[in-house]
Amino acid sequence: MVQHLRVTYNDIHNLIRKSTPELAQYNPDLLVAIGGGGFFPARVMRTFLREVTEHKALQIQAIGLSLYEPVEGTSVDQIGQEVIRTQWLGPDSGKLLLGRRNLIVDEVDDTRKTLHYALSELQKDVEVELLKYPESERAALREATKFGIFVVHNKNKAKLAELPADTPYYAGATVEDLWLDYPWEAIDIEAHDRDAAADKAHD
Repeated sequence: MVQHLRVTYNDIHNLIRKSTPELAQYNPDLLVAIGGGGFFPARVMRTFLREVTEHKALQIQAIGLSLYEPVEGTSVDQIGQEVIRTQWLGPDSGKLLLGRRNLIVDEVDDTRKTLHYALSELQKDVEVELLKYPESERAALREATKFGIFVVHNKNKAKLAELPADTPYYAGATVEDLWLDYPWEAIDIEAHDRDAAADKAHD
């Protein structure tokens, strides 16, 4: 039987609040939310980081990636196997990222495929942008461009992709390999919250 962990909006809010001191040390200039699970966490994170850093106009940009959900024009065989890009930062992606401390935000690190894809593709965009600069300036610009990752939950399981060892990585909580029920997937949010409270009472 599959074990479920019901997560509430308050749970997510509090995990991000708890993570804020570490995230403030990374001090991102830009949040890149992976849709759709990274949208709500990124918005909450922006509120906390604006309070404790100098980035009062901290921006959130969005990318759309799908691994487990069907996407028009893809086959059933691709679901769970291949990351599909559904939305990106636009034609000047690299310009937006270059020279900034970028933080990729998602709800869960499950197989790590989605995070690996997002990071590697955003880094490719930076490399394309760097070609517009004199070679003498590229090393300094590349060094000034950083990427970190934040997830609300990291599943304690073998990953199917790796991240560079020097990538700053933050997780609100590490959990076992459970089925995570997020509140934005609930039709009846009151019932979801009641079930989550009952689960906590039994722990």
